[in-house]
Amino acid sequence: MEFAYGGEVRVSPDPDTCSDAQWSAYVFNRSGSPGLKYEWWCHTASGYWFIALRDTANDVVLRTLPAAAAREGLPPVTGSGAAMGSAAAEGATLGGVP
Repeated sequence: MEFAYGGEVRVSPDPDTCSDAQWSAYVFNRSGSPGLKYEWWCHTASGYWFIALRDTANDVVLRTLPAAAAREGLPPVTGSGAAMGSAAAEGATLGGVP
């Protein structure tokens, strides 16, 4: 297996200040609806973690970003994978290994 899925990129609440209900929602609730999602992926041979913007309805990766993008802020997800077109998928690249 060349790539391993690590889950949807989500913002974690501060465990020291959030309520039990907020923490439970973060731990147990996921958005399973099809569409554009930022996801964690790992290239298993190198151990390199990165973020992929993937259209889960069509199983198409539209863009990849280095893991640091999660801290810096990800671009908003708008439109649908079909609306973004195949050019975005063809232009997808794996960010450089630090």
